[in-house]
Amino acid sequence: MKGSRTKGTTTIEVGADGVALITLINPPVNALSSDDMELIYAALIPVLNSLKDSYEQALRRDDVKAIVITGAKGKFSGGADISSFEEVQEGKVNEPKPDFIISEVLGDTLEAAKKPSVAAIDGLALGGGLEVAMACHARISTPTAQLSLPELQLGLIPGFGGTQRLPRLVGITKALEMMLTSKPVKGEEAHALGLVDAVVSPNELVSTARQWALDIFERRRPWIASLYKTEKLDSLGEAREIFKFARAQAQKRAPNLLHPIVCINVVEHGIVSGPRAGLYKEFESFQELVRSDISKSLVHIFFALRGTTKVPGITDLGLVPRRVKKVAVLGGGLMGSGIATALILSNYPVILKEVNDQFLQAGIGRVRANLQSRVKKGKMTQEKFEKTMSLLKGSLDYESFKDVDMVIEAVIENVSLKQQIFSDLEKYCPPHCILASNTSTIDLNLIGKQTKSQDRIIGAHFFSPAHVMPLLEIVRTKQTSPQVIVDLLDVGKKIRKTPVLVGNCTGFAVNRMFFPYTQAAILLVEHGVDLYQIDRVITKFGMPMGPFRLADLVGFGVAIATGMQFVENFPERTYKSMLLPLMQEDKRGGETTCKGFYLYDDRRKAKPDPELRKYIEKARSISGVAVDPKLAKLPEKDIVEMIFFPVVNEACRVLAEGIAVKAADLDIASLMGMGFPPYRGGIMFWADSFGSKYIYSRLEEWSKTYGEFFEPCAFLAERGAKGAPLSSPVEQAKSRL
Repeated sequence: MKGSRTKGTTTIEVGADGVALITLINPPVNALSSDDMELIYAALIPVLNSLKDSYEQALRRDDVKAIVITGAKGKFSGGADISSFEEVQEGKVNEPKPDFIISEVLGDTLEAAKKPSVAAIDGLALGGGLEVAMACHARISTPTAQLSLPELQLGLIPGFGGTQRLPRLVGITKALEMMLTSKPVKGEEAHALGLVDAVVSPNELVSTARQWALDIFERRRPWIASLYKTEKLDSLGEAREIFKFARAQAQKRAPNLLHPIVCINVVEHGIVSGPRAGLYKEFESFQELVRSDISKSLVHIFFALRGTTKVPGITDLGLVPRRVKKVAVLGGGLMGSGIATALILSNYPVILKEVNDQFLQAGIGRVRANLQSRVKKGKMTQEKFEKTMSLLKGSLDYESFKDVDMVIEAVIENVSLKQQIFSDLEKYCPPHCILASNTSTIDLNLIGKQTKSQDRIIGAHFFSPAHVMPLLEIVRTKQTSPQVIVDLLDVGKKIRKTPVLVGNCTGFAVNRMFFPYTQAAILLVEHGVDLYQIDRVITKFGMPMGPFRLADLVGFGVAIATGMQFVENFPERTYKSMLLPLMQEDKRGGETTCKGFYLYDDRRKAKPDPELRKYIEKARSISGVAVDPKLAKLPEKDIVEMIFFPVVNEACRVLAEGIAVKAADLDIASLMGMGFPPYRGGIMFWADSFGSKYIYSRLEEWSKTYGEFFEPCAFLAERGAKGAPLSSPVEQAKSRL
C-alpha cells in the first residue's frame, strides 16, 4: 500500500519480509513541517501527523513485524520548517500540546511501540529529523550522513526529546558539545559515539536497516528505548561538575544569551529527575524560548540570509549565471591577496597582477601565508595546500588577460589610477569579461568614466581580511547589466560569501550606515563621556569591540581618509572633530604604531592610556565644546542609543534612497560587515524593537542640544509620525537599484 507522494507527507510500503518502510517526503531536505524552507525547526505538523498515521497503520497490520523510517531521494530529514515556525512566533497559529508532541508521536507511538523501528539515515538528519531517528530503537547511517541538533542557532533548544535522548546515546559531555555548538557529526564519528549502530553504503542502507529491524523483532539484537539507556551517563557527582563547567563556558562565550544556559538546565533536569520529567521540562522551556526576542531575531536572520540573493527585477528575469572559469585580481596588497585567496580556495584559477616583481612576490607570499595558516590550524592538508597554490599565477602585464571571465581591481583608492586601469582592461580583456572594482568609497561611474563598457562595470566590495569576512557588497550602477549582477551573485555564493546587492553611493551600504558610529562616540567623548566606558558598554552590547578599539585596529590613516569622504559628501551631518588628526600628528596611528586610543604591548594587548585626556581636552577646545554634566554619568542604555540611533538614521536614508533592496539586507550587512550581534536581529530589526516614534523623538531631542549630527531624516520622521516599522517596504521612486 502506498500513500500519495505529495509534499509534507509520508508513504508506507510493506515488504514480503514483514518490514514496513515509512518514507518521509518533504523536499528539499524532508523538513518536519509545511512549506519549502529547509533545515531545522518549527511548527512541525504535516509530516509528523502523517508519520504518526503511517506508524499506527503499521502497528495495526498483522503482516508487519518491524518498521524502518527513511527519507526520500537520499535525504532523511532536515528538521521542521522554520517558515511555519515564524507563524507560531507571531501568534498566527497555536503550538501543539505537550502530550501530543512528547507522548503520542515520539514516545508512545515510536519508542514504546510493540514493534521495533530502525532509522535509515542518508544525507541530513538535523534537528527534529535526528530526534525522530533517536526515538527509533536503532539507527543505521551512510558515511556521508550529517547528524546534528542545531536549534540553538535559532535561539531555541531541541523540542522533540533531543535534550534527553542524545546524552543517553553519546554521553553528557558530547551531547552538550553537539547542542551548544550546533556542529554536525558524520556517519563514522556518529558510530564511534554510539549515536548510530552501523555505517553502510547508500546502496545497502535500507536493506541493512530492514534486517536490523527484523533482528530486533526476533531478539537477535537488543530492543532498548534510547530514553532509558544509562550506560553512557556519568555518576551524579561527575554530571554536576560537567554541567557547572558547561554553564561557566557558555556564560563566558555568550554572556547576553539565555538559551544555552536553558539547554544545560534542561539536560541536567532529565539526569537528576529522570527522562520523563526532562521531557516536560524541555517542552516548557521550548515554549518560553520560542517567543523570546532572541529567537525572533535569529529566525529573522535565518530568512534574511537566504533573501539576499533574491532581487526583484534582477533574479526573477530567468537569467542563468554564466560560468566564470578564470579570474584576474589587480593588486597584491592585503585586500587583493585576500580576494585571490578566497577565489583559489573555491577552485577558481587566478592571475594576480602587480606593477613590479617585488610587489608581485610579496602578494603571492601573502596568499601563501593565508593558506599556510589554514594548514597550521588543521583546516587544510599539505597536499591540498600545494594544489590550491597551483591555481595562482603571477603577472606583470595584461597579456594573460585575454581569456579571463572576470577581473577584480583592488589597488589603492586613487581615482586617476583606477580610471587608467579600467581603460586598459577594456582593451585587453574579452568583451564578455566582468570588470569589478573593490573600491570602498569611490563612485563607480567615475571609475568607468573613460570606458565604453559601463554595462559590465560593477563593484565587488570585500571586507578585510577578504578570505575570512563573509560579506560581499555587490555595487551596481544604473548602467550595470542584470546578467553581470546575476553572474557576480553566483560567484559570491561559490566563494562562500553572503552577497548583498546595493546601489552606487559614497560608502555604499555598510560604510555609509556606520560612518556616524565612530563620530557619535567622539561627540560623546568631547561632551564628557569617558572614552573607555563607551568601548566597554558597546562591547557588552554585543559588538566585537568598541568604536575606539576598532579605530585603533583599522588605523588612523584609513579612518581619517574614509571620514574625509563623508565630510565632502555629507557635510551637514558630519561631526567635525580634530581628535584623530591631533593624535596622528603626535605619531599615534593606532595598533600598528602601538599607540592610539589604547597602548599596545608586544602581544598587541590593549590597555587604557592616561595621557589621552590632553588630546581630548585640546580637541574639545578647538571644537568649542563644553563638558555636559548630564553626560558624565550617562546610563549604559543611553550610551547604546546615542551611538546606534545615528546609525539607524543613516540606514533609513540608505533605504529611502534605494541604495538597499530591503531592510533585511541592511540587517545582514550590519552583521557581516560591522559585527552587529546576530541575536539582536540586525540594525533595522533591532531598531524596530524600539519603534520608529521613540527613535525619532530621541534623535530630535538630541539634535536640539548637540546639533545637526543627530537630526532625524525625512524617512524616519515620516515613519515616526505614523508609528510605522522602519523595515516595512518602501516606495523607491528614484531607486538606485
